[in-house]
Amino acid sequence: MKKLIALSCVALLGMGSTAAFADDDVGREEAAKLVEQGTIQSIESLEEKALSIKPGTITDRDLEREDGRYEYKLDIDADDGTKWEVKLNAATGEVIKTEQDD
Repeated sequence: MKKLIALSCVALLGMGSTAAFADDDVGREEAAKLVEQGTIQSIESLEEKALSIKPGTITDRDLEREDGRYEYKLDIDADDGTKWEVKLNAATGEVIKTEQDD
């Protein structure tokens, strides 16, 4: 009986971790295909949009599929020395979130 309970717990934990990692980073090749297909905007135009919101230097970028849409997340060291995360809808360029990092 204890083995059955332990196996059930392992199975439930495994299912939970699968759900937690269901949203994935998109690789460069896939991103290029998405741009070519017109599914997302070009990375250059998305970066230009982010820098128009928070001028500075992009220090990190990730394209992810999250909540059924493609999101482009950028970390920016702003010209005034502050650090920001800007998240854009990669298909529309719409700003999802702008948040100052600590």
